[in-house]
Amino acid sequence: MAAEPEILAELQRLRARVPQLTGALAASVDGLVLAHDTPGVEPEGLAALTATALGVAVRMADLTGRGALRELLVRGVHGYVATYAAGRGAVLTLLAEDRANVGRLHLEGRRAGTRIGELVDAAMAAGGPAGAPARPAKPPARAPAPRTRTPRATRTTGSTTGSATDS
Repeated sequence: MAAEPEILAELQRLRARVPQLTGALAASVDGLVLAHDTPGVEPEGLAALTATALGVAVRMADLTGRGALRELLVRGVHGYVATYAAGRGAVLTLLAEDRANVGRLHLEGRRAGTRIGELVDAAMAAGGPAGAPARPAKPPARAPAPRTRTPRATRTTGSTTGSATDS
């Protein structure tokens, strides 16, 4: 992707602004790594898990009527994993220590997500390589097949006094 060096630079600036960050990853919503600064963490595995968690979070937000997903925060014993929407086709996942200021994490994560989203969306609009495909477009809705009715056989009412076995 043409924007990869710019995305990596944004991730590095983000890590400089928030010292408690231990890693940052930009990925497509399909789980493809766009850029990463994740020492000690396998970026492909993190991107794949991010895509999976994103799928569940999007469904949960939709099911509960909360609108489009903006962010997802997971807190573990040793810190945070925060995922932010980044444009139409990407997400930003941040790893932070347990002592991180969550408000600052959100503030900087949202800003960086917006910037990365702009870079990814611009690269996609420019027809760059498909390094970060947007969520696949839904196939056009097919018109429902015309309903055909099989004509019913004409009902004949027999005599109420006789039966079909009477002749």
